[in-house]
Amino acid sequence: MPTLIATPALINSVGSKPKVIEEYIGRVNSHTEAFSIARMVSPSGWVEPGQQPEFDEYTIVLRGTLKVKTRDGEMDVVAGSAVIVHQGEWVQYSTPGPDGAEYISVCAPAFSPATVHRDPA
Repeated sequence: MPTLIATPALINSVGSKPKVIEEYIGRVNSHTEAFSIARMVSPSGWVEPGQQPEFDEYTIVLRGTLKVKTRDGEMDVVAGSAVIVHQGEWVQYSTPGPDGAEYISVCAPAFSPATVHRDPA
């Protein structure tokens, strides 16, 4: 029988400003460890600490622009496009544009605070 996910779990965010994280599937909301799926809404000017996660992260931008910075450079991922950040790769996300961004993030295996390895403050 299929499992209906009626509502997402709200996850606390980190970064320079509050950001909405709605986990639909993952360790918190559905007890799924293989992957997680979350909708995120980041305000203009939001910057997250750098991280070197133990998971692949697949992101589709629905609205606005998500800036993705790695040790090799940075790119702007605009609405209608996607980016893959591979496990073990250092990355920092931000939304410097005037409208922020809305995006869907899929992590495999599922996101966990213990495996994201954020840079020290």
